[in-house]
Amino acid sequence: MESAPPRLRHPEKAHRPDNPVQVRKPDWIRVKAPVSAEYAETRKIVRDRGLATVCEEAACPNIGECWKKKHATMMILGSVCTRACSFCNVATGMPDKLDPHEPEKVADAAALMGLAHIVITSVDRDDLPDGGAEHFAKVIRAIRARCPGTTIEVLTPDFLRKEGALEVVVEARPDVFNHNLETVPRLYPTIRPGARYFHSLRLLQRVKEIDPTIFTKSGLMVGLGEGRLEIMQVMDDMRSAEIDFLTIGQYLQPTPKHAAVERFVTPDEFKEYATLAGAKGFLLVASSPLTRSSYHADRDFAALRAARAAKLAAAQ
Repeated sequence: MESAPPRLRHPEKAHRPDNPVQVRKPDWIRVKAPVSAEYAETRKIVRDRGLATVCEEAACPNIGECWKKKHATMMILGSVCTRACSFCNVATGMPDKLDPHEPEKVADAAALMGLAHIVITSVDRDDLPDGGAEHFAKVIRAIRARCPGTTIEVLTPDFLRKEGALEVVVEARPDVFNHNLETVPRLYPTIRPGARYFHSLRLLQRVKEIDPTIFTKSGLMVGLGEGRLEIMQVMDDMRSAEIDFLTIGQYLQPTPKHAAVERFVTPDEFKEYATLAGAKGFLLVASSPLTRSSYHADRDFAALRAARAAKLAAAQ
């Protein structure tokens, strides 16, 4: 009989920022330290161009595996965020000035890495009139010009109260538009206080309304105190918004100051979530302890295209 997942002694303290208690990671969540020559080469390409990656800034556990394959998720619009979500390790404070040469630098890095698929994300830039939308569009256009065969996935902020910003990014025609809901609505006040659940949901729905050919994608973290029924409701909300691709991964506490892990969800539970989501009609589901938004994004994009083709063929 499988043992219960590790839990905090005091679950009621799970979201207190001053809670120093951290649960020991189970074997299924541990990864090897990055030591490969390819990792070092990827790091050099990024460093030489003064680029930021969410792989480093968010302390992603998959960085060793991904960078060995020269897969790096570029983080544009600076490395300082205007929000302070309690799950995120990205620095918060006064944002950096925009680098006007960043689009070309990102395109250059993509070319040197030989990327067939690239993921572009950013910090939140509530200080900018368009939230950084035009900068996203410039990066997309620069990659198209330098690497015409590379498919592009964007993982954007919510552009809250930035009228017209979403349309600017969609008109640049990324292949995948990703925006993470992150958690269930009940936990937004403590986990994602600067965001609004239904605004994020509507953002993704609007992408499909503007351009139905763009794949939409969203992700959830588990282990923050959410319930099974709450996750299932979010799945239903996502399908109502016609979201194509769902990712589900284990939340890991970056530092003792961040929201604590309430529990480690077992691999079997992740498989169950994948089965449930598949039955609800998502084109693709990635659900495992180490799943992250851009983990295996190139492979998943190929699977998305194949799933859409199969669906269209079945409808004929």
